Amino acid sequence: MFTSFRLLLFLFPIVAVTASAKVVSEPITYTHQDVTLEGYLVYDTEKTHGKPAPGVLVVHEWWGHNAYVRSRAEKLAQLGYVAFALDMYGKGITTTDPKKAGELASQFYGKPLMAERARAGLEVLLNRPEVDSSRVAAIGYCFGGAVSQALAQSGAPLTAIVSFHGSLIPFTADTAAKNKARILICHGAADTFIPDVDIIAYTKSVNEYKVDSQFISYSGAVHAFTNPGADDIARISGLNGIGYNEAADKRSWRHMKAFFKEVFGEK
Repeated sequence: MFTSFRLLLFLFPIVAVTASAKVVSEPITYTHQDVTLEGYLVYDTEKTHGKPAPGVLVVHEWWGHNAYVRSRAEKLAQLGYVAFALDMYGKGITTTDPKKAGELASQFYGKPLMAERARAGLEVLLNRPEVDSSRVAAIGYCFGGAVSQALAQSGAPLTAIVSFHGSLIPFTADTAAKNKARILICHGAADTFIPDVDIIAYTKSVNEYKVDSQFISYSGAVHAFTNPGADDIARISGLNGIGYNEAADKRSWRHMKAFFKEVFGEK
């Protein structure tokens, strides 16, 4: 009995170490145009089986690289992907103030810098040995949804992108020719931040230039519908028109998973 007890004591630490070693996560510091950025890489070695796996770049909301975007990267790791939550603003730069968030995001909208800064994060992911660089996608939330679109339209080597409650960027003949990604837009039907005219312009552009794009609209969902903390953010910041919608969050995540299975050729 004593021998068995010692054996159990010996075995338990191994199990604990093995369990804790399944998920690998690390902050990664990188730079772009003299700006120091810090992203978050995460993957599950049990799910990837030690082989290169599809990579997913994750782009944060206009609040900056925070716990929410890292949690989304961790959910992707649970699905077997190597996820990298990039940083658009700079190491440690986040806010809960809508005015400040708008200032931070405004430096990118309509400018080449949006895709260029995102490309720096993409390069971090592409250069990881854990990633199958022929199967890489980008997803983004709100501001990050627009960033993902801009990155694809710049000609980045992406298999697919998914935009969750993001601003819409219509294609031009030039950006459609550069684009390599298939696209899924997950939109809140009650989102007052995205005017109908933008939806019409985007839809017209993908039809005109024959872009492979899907647009799914979730009834009753407002801006930031995937973020469980959106209601608290609205209350604290005084920002109207944002809120969590559990049904839309779960449905859009399922739609993303099915989309990735298709574009990555998974069974």
